[in-house]
Amino acid sequence: MSRSNSVAVDSTQTASSKTVEAARDAINGKITGFKALLPFLGPAFIASIAYVDPGNFATNIQSGAKFGYKMLWVIVLANLMAMLLQNMSAKLGIATGKSLPEICRENMPKWLTYIMWIVSELAAMATDIAEFLGATLALNLLFGIPMIYATIITGIVTYLILMLERFGFRPMEKFIAAFAALIGLCYVGETILSQPNFSQIAYHSVVPWLGNNESILLAVGVIGATVMPHAIYLHSSLTQGRIVPRNDMEKLKIHKFSTKEILIAMTLAGFVNLSMMYMAASVFNTSGNSNVGDLTTAYHTLTPLLGSAASSVFLISLLASGLSSSVVGTMAGQVIMQGFVGFTIPVWIRRLVTMAPTFVIVAIGLDPTMTLVISQVVLSIVLPFPVIALIYFSRKKELMGVLTNKPHITILSSLIAVVILSLNMWLIYQTFFS
Repeated sequence: MSRSNSVAVDSTQTASSKTVEAARDAINGKITGFKALLPFLGPAFIASIAYVDPGNFATNIQSGAKFGYKMLWVIVLANLMAMLLQNMSAKLGIATGKSLPEICRENMPKWLTYIMWIVSELAAMATDIAEFLGATLALNLLFGIPMIYATIITGIVTYLILMLERFGFRPMEKFIAAFAALIGLCYVGETILSQPNFSQIAYHSVVPWLGNNESILLAVGVIGATVMPHAIYLHSSLTQGRIVPRNDMEKLKIHKFSTKEILIAMTLAGFVNLSMMYMAASVFNTSGNSNVGDLTTAYHTLTPLLGSAASSVFLISLLASGLSSSVVGTMAGQVIMQGFVGFTIPVWIRRLVTMAPTFVIVAIGLDPTMTLVISQVVLSIVLPFPVIALIYFSRKKELMGVLTNKPHITILSSLIAVVILSLNMWLIYQTFFS
């Protein structure tokens, strides 16, 4: 390694070690307020990117265009579910020092572990298809790059971003948080440009409405695109060794800071999802373009209605979403493999393997939006596995210690699991049999 590279690695590792030192000061009460929270910001922002991936773009825009503001409450419900599940996952990593896949491998029969590994890998691949396609489509529409070359560019860029992990956890966290902030700023801009009806937003965010089978199907799709299995696996890994607690009191304090971070990160993700839907409601539904059902049509329809600025901001947010969520998906894939079967492969090999299906899809000319929908169905099939495992292990006192779930949390999360499982079964039935 050259001297300049060595200095770069040392400086980034120092940045991560300084974060740990600052976290220790916060735990010991030496720093307070928002400054005390800063060293704990990172894991939830990485996980939250999974909640604003291109699959969310497709379902939210389709729902807003078709039914206006009426389905905003579904996003609020899905986001509350996600907050609880991500908090449980983060707490599992803090309490045990292990990721959810590692705990599954140590406490489940080997045959069940391998089944969970296979279906979880399928989920990671399905997720990566959606994320890769989103970034590829954004490059195609924004710069006119042919889809096949845009796929290659996406693969190279995401691989380079993944290389930041070599320099400690902090550089990657900052990079992903910057992407999350960019997506949020894009939708602040879209809100200003689309001029939505805020009284309708407030009303329909809390008042449930379901009109017909199509709206039910879209509601299931919104929830399926929001609560992500790979994010549940990943969050436990991001917290397991970041700030290592030395006693039960430190576990409780670290979890308290983690909860605050999750509330901030997931609220931002919820705002982005809400703004996707109410932008579509304000622009497409009210102008009679209720049949906008794919991202390409949304882009081309935005241009004459709101101008090139709005459509460009839309594509920039889609590109940021696709690139960052693809990075997070690859990180989750590594966690899944290492946890369930105890080995890893080089990141560049996983990057090539996971981009191969997208490359084939683009090469044979399949419809990107339809492929996004199919990927969400695959995720719906897999989602109950990590949710049930998370609920089961986080209620075990011998594993969780002082962070064992209280009975009311177990009951609430079990109800969420039942809702998710029921809705996913409905989605699968409607997709394949109705």
